[in-house]
Amino acid sequence: MVDRRAQYRAELRRFDPARWPDFLREHSGLPGPRASIALAEAVADEGDPASFDRLISTDDEYLVFCGVLGLGRLLATATDARTRAAVEARLRDHATDARWRVREAVALALQRLGDADLPRLLALATAWAARPHPLLRRAAVAGVCEPRLLTAPDAAARAVALCERATRGLADLSAEQRRADGVRALRQALGYCWSVAVAADPAAGLPRFRALAAVDDRDVAWIVRENTKKNRLARLL
Repeated sequence: MVDRRAQYRAELRRFDPARWPDFLREHSGLPGPRASIALAEAVADEGDPASFDRLISTDDEYLVFCGVLGLGRLLATATDARTRAAVEARLRDHATDARWRVREAVALALQRLGDADLPRLLALATAWAARPHPLLRRAAVAGVCEPRLLTAPDAAARAVALCERATRGLADLSAEQRRADGVRALRQALGYCWSVAVAADPAAGLPRFRALAAVDDRDVAWIVRENTKKNRLARLL
């Protein structure tokens, strides 16, 4: 099986990062149904702060995607509090970007942090979920609800708690507030994140998921329906 990420890493090392944008545009997979995540991961592996800044400063959504994902590596490897705070602030800003690929890059960046330091990710996601902005809550649940990060019961429990908090917060919004794109993006994320969190620890997660059925709210009902369609959850019900 070809390791595309490793191949891209080797290719990126062949030339100066200032020339990366042309290479990324050529190999992005766009226009098309899917952009290359393997290439973006390779950029995050091989780049430095200057190259990430260069990509983020463009108006090309895929290049920004790659640069923001690179911030995840900087956050995962930061050794001092000032650097961590600065990178966290940048990711927080990108989490509310109007472009969905940029928001997705934030979730992937958070998962990089989780691979390196799961307690830090859980603390950061909890802090973001406490804020009222729906896109910050979306980033929190999407960043944490990744199966490889939820093998420990305490991590799975935190993921369920984040999903529950975000869902309750959505249910508290007025009909007018729910028309915002950010709210729709949060609802879509909750439409699969619950299944990931519950599947990681069914004994603790299932009762809290089932409790959503008693909530008289159209969006919550939609979230329940979407998650029950996921095989990882359907086989537990």
